[in-house]
Amino acid sequence: MKITCTSCQKALSLDETKLPMKPVLVPCPVCGTKLPVDRRNLEMAAAASDTTAPVHEEDDGFGAKAMIVGNDSPALRQAAKLIGFMPVVIAAPPQARDYFMHEYPPVVMLNPAQITTPPLADFAPIVSLTPTDRRKAFFILFSDNLRTLDGNAAFLYGVNLVVAPKDLGAFQQIYKEAFGYHERLYAPLTAAVKAMAG
Repeated sequence: MKITCTSCQKALSLDETKLPMKPVLVPCPVCGTKLPVDRRNLEMAAAASDTTAPVHEEDDGFGAKAMIVGNDSPALRQAAKLIGFMPVVIAAPPQARDYFMHEYPPVVMLNPAQITTPPLADFAPIVSLTPTDRRKAFFILFSDNLRTLDGNAAFLYGVNLVVAPKDLGAFQQIYKEAFGYHERLYAPLTAAVKAMAG
């Protein structure tokens, strides 16, 4: 598996078969930074990055990126790491759209300063992608004013999952279940797209 050091940006290769099935800290051989790695998340991260988007060598496995759009938050950065992704924060939705169209991060975390009635007009550049591009990522909206797993809110705001920040302690499980449901729901479509591409 490949990971990228969060301090010196050095791309590293690890033999995942030698990692225990629990969170561990792996020191960067260049700068010594302790990098969190959880082998249990590798399968989920690999599934998230297995889309029709091109996979860049530094972005596969644990090194895949989760883009946080809007307000930066240490809690959201940690949440991204807990589900096996490297957080990339881009405050402005237009720049986030440009980054998305270039990198296709498998997870997009929307963190508006305040929630408005649907749709999120300020986030239109990143939310109003074509359906083909939208399927390349799992979109999560974070808001104090919404209930975690509120399917109606997710539909109205055009995202895959809604999470209240107070529930971030259980985010790993919430994401795992929601992403699993999403994958099962779109499995026939994904299979058809892969068959046409192959």
